[in-house]
Amino acid sequence: MIRKTLLLFVIFLLAGDLCRSQAFIRTADLMRRPDEGSGKGTLNIVQDRAVDTLLSRYILSNKRIRTIEGTQGIQGFRIQIYYNNARNAREESARTRADFINKFPDIVSYAQYQEPGYFMVRAGNYRTKSEGYKDLLSIRKEFPNAYLVPAVITYPGTIKK
Repeated sequence: MIRKTLLLFVIFLLAGDLCRSQAFIRTADLMRRPDEGSGKGTLNIVQDRAVDTLLSRYILSNKRIRTIEGTQGIQGFRIQIYYNNARNAREESARTRADFINKFPDIVSYAQYQEPGYFMVRAGNYRTKSEGYKDLLSIRKEFPNAYLVPAVITYPGTIKK
């Protein structure tokens, strides 16, 4: 009887510790500003705790999303300018990317490989379709087969050229 009680006690302690160790993010912490003590006003958020729970789950699930380059990313769009699996697709994709970099040096481009033998060149990091559409129109003048594709993109402001 004592062993069973001791075992149940240990299980409850471990379960409590696991629940306490999960990351919990409050909405008020996300909205905190660095200049908060300067007398410019405060923000009070009054809401159900379930909203904070859902927000925490959303943030934790997004931390698992990775780009092809291996960095942390988010769902977004890129412009695909080349996609082929011919024998010379590797060289052709390299030429297309070099041509793209010469014509559009301010837009970042990515050379990617996809099984079973497809080489592609994608450009840009756009959160929405409407954000990427302006660049798509200018790119289509030089690469008429370009189109927007859903992709995992890098966070804005973290791109190293």
